[in-house]
Amino acid sequence: MSKPVVLLYEPIHSKAVELLKEHAEVRMASSLEEEALLKTISDVQGIIIRANGKVSRRLMEAAPHLKVVARHGTGVEAIDRKAAAELGITVVNTPDANVESVAEQCVAFMIILSKRILEGDKAFRSGDWAARYRLTGIEPYGKMLGIVGMGRIGYRVAEICHFGLGMEVSYYDVIPNPRAETSMGAQRVGLDELLSRSDVVSLHLPLMPATRGMINADTLHTMKPSAFLINSSRGQVVDQAALVQALQEGWIAGAGLDVYDPEPLPADNPLLKLENVVVTPHMAAHTDEALLRMAMVVEDVIAVIEGRTPKNPVLAD
Repeated sequence: MSKPVVLLYEPIHSKAVELLKEHAEVRMASSLEEEALLKTISDVQGIIIRANGKVSRRLMEAAPHLKVVARHGTGVEAIDRKAAAELGITVVNTPDANVESVAEQCVAFMIILSKRILEGDKAFRSGDWAARYRLTGIEPYGKMLGIVGMGRIGYRVAEICHFGLGMEVSYYDVIPNPRAETSMGAQRVGLDELLSRSDVVSLHLPLMPATRGMINADTLHTMKPSAFLINSSRGQVVDQAALVQALQEGWIAGAGLDVYDPEPLPADNPLLKLENVVVTPHMAAHTDEALLRMAMVVEDVIAVIEGRTPKNPVLAD
């Protein structure tokens, strides 16, 4: 009997591929354009996607044997979950896999910005030792951290900053987080209050109509001129043009960004020319440990194909 076919949109950790090959034939997409995918989907039982490409209703309808669509990571906005539910296709993801790696990067952004490390590195390499007298940083200790979205990653960022750096924590979320309030004295406040009182604002939001453009000219004006904005969630939750203006005109002191709109950013984007911004190419989750944990979504793919219950099913909207 031939093995079921699982289509990978992009490469995943080799250890996960080895496990998957024990149960299925692994096929790599040659292109993430829908027309190209349609030509290779007819016998596929499982699809695994990463950050790029989409799984549309049209694609699912063209795959009569499809049983499961898996997200290597957390965000599932690229999967038509309503269509999947109607077609009896299970959607799975890895909700906890990248928590530690993304949280660590958010804290790193904060340290790099507050200690002016990039500026110091650039000055020293150019022979400007006297920069040590000009580049005065600030201590995160005792400052206010504002978490917008107190989910798994937001909680871990708050935990590191509160217990490791002595920071106070406030948060904005439509759902209360009693654990954060009890364990670290986090205060749940409105968005405007959080923005106006925080020294560091860290965004941990899913992309949906209510969050698209949540950080815009109005909300950026609410922040302290000395504050830093960190975004490792989705680029579209921030009005990027407004952020550029805020950074250029000193509405805020700086930003640490791992996500953008669009991705990748064009080389001439003004964000890339600003010295008060730390940028990375959507790589906060890219540690060897996290990549393996995310790739192990193959376990749920195998489970669904073999008729077993997956560990991390994602419900339709």
